Amino acid sequence: MVPITISTSEDPNLAKLKILMDKPEMNVVLKNVKSDQWVKLNLGTVGFYRTQYSSAMLESLLPGIRDLSLPPVDRLGLQNDLFSLARAGIISTVEVLKVMEAFVNEPNYTVWSDLSCNLGILSTLLSHTDFYEEIQEFVKDVFSPIGERLGWDPKPGEGHLDALLRGLVLGKLGKAGHKATLDEARRRFKDHVEGKQILSADLRSPVYLTVLKHGDGTTLDIMLKLHKQADMQEEKNRIERVLGATLLPELIQKVLTFALSEEVRPQDTVSVIGGVAGGSKHGRKAAWKFIKDNWEELYNRYQGGFLISRLIKLSVEGFAIDKMAGEVKAFFESHPAPSAERTIQQCCENILLNAAWLKRDAESIHQYLLQRKASPPAV
Repeated sequence: MVPITISTSEDPNLAKLKILMDKPEMNVVLKNVKSDQWVKLNLGTVGFYRTQYSSAMLESLLPGIRDLSLPPVDRLGLQNDLFSLARAGIISTVEVLKVMEAFVNEPNYTVWSDLSCNLGILSTLLSHTDFYEEIQEFVKDVFSPIGERLGWDPKPGEGHLDALLRGLVLGKLGKAGHKATLDEARRRFKDHVEGKQILSADLRSPVYLTVLKHGDGTTLDIMLKLHKQADMQEEKNRIERVLGATLLPELIQKVLTFALSEEVRPQDTVSVIGGVAGGSKHGRKAAWKFIKDNWEELYNRYQGGFLISRLIKLSVEGFAIDKMAGEVKAFFESHPAPSAERTIQQCCENILLNAAWLKRDAESIHQYLLQRKASPPAV
């Protein structure tokens, strides 16, 4: 017995039809609905997004996302729920990518924040494939229009959320290798280091992240020097969180060694190691090996506290190969961490979930990205 409310883009706040679904299947006809209008179903308090629905139904929602006639809470709920359904194998991830592309005119920071998080999870998953760079092209296409609108400098009348959105978008574009963003980040970083023009607080993380991701040993050395010279712990933490963006194997090892040095407070070591694990495929492998090699020291530091659980979660949840779940489980059977037992179990489940997701959708995602490249969608 499920109460259903149906509305359309003609008047999103007005119920076009209310019915009680009292059997497994029902056919419902809506009259006077134009072909360019989206139709939304709310099932009780759960929302229609939890149902299995067709590509055509999703297609009908895209105009409402692009022209913002679909309310912000629904735009947010839609992409979050679709992402969860794709991860569970209920719908294709390609459908989620199509919806993500429709957010080209989105102004809402919270919506972009969740979109960024979801794309980050997908990028981590696809780092296990040979077409990781193609999903980065997708990221650049999705984020570059909002990046151009926001620019690098605050505009009159902007609020706190606009500054947060600018940092989020520039960081995403810079990490993905968007050339204009990378060039400007390097220019501003140079001015910052030389004392010509100090970066504002909200631009430091995206600039640091960008130059490190596409930098060399000199860049890392400069960043470690900034860390040593920083007077405020906030700045030290800001730098520690982005050090894992570096890609070269020898630099990754340098960052991991730094994590256990006296330069980093014990409670902040986890952020550095976790950042390495989340930074790249090689970083993930290196961080896991580093944890195993230094387990006694790390466990003695954190033991029953929440930080041991956080360290484990950040370090292994990005794997997507079945055998890694067994490896993680075996390691902690011989190196018990009682306070983190539930976290370890969840991480192993997540690795298996990622592996199944990759096997199921990798090829269709790849084909979609190739098709997109051949004929870019109009935005």
